[in-house]
Amino acid sequence: QVQLVESGGGLVQAGGSLRLSCAASGRTFSTYSMGWFRQAPGKEREFVQAITWNGGRTYYADSVKGRFTISRDNAKNTVYLQMNSLKPEDTAVYYCAATPSTVALTTTRDYDYWGQGTQVTVSS
Repeated sequence: QVQLVESGGGLVQAGGSLRLSCAASGRTFSTYSMGWFRQAPGKEREFVQAITWNGGRTYYADSVKGRFTISRDNAKNTVYLQMNSLKPEDTAVYYCAATPSTVALTTTRDYDYWGQGTQVTVSS
């Protein structure tokens, strides 16, 4: 079992930055690949970024490439999402997720554990 708790969301102006954190419980965190997803009102949850268990590979949605960076610190059981050059269309609830897969996956059905989400609002 893995429990995930996101933090770091908030209100920011367009062009600004935020860093989201996802703290995981459990001794097996370092064996899980992790993903960030987001869901805007009235839309389906969509993939943002993912990182393999050892941080060796990362994957990006085209919409955030060059602006967002995923990273992890296995010693702290935490995965991060650094978000720069934020746009109003980035407004959503952001979720982190964990999968025991050794590869980084990009669809919601591939993840077994989810956090409760943190709201990010970008004003224009």
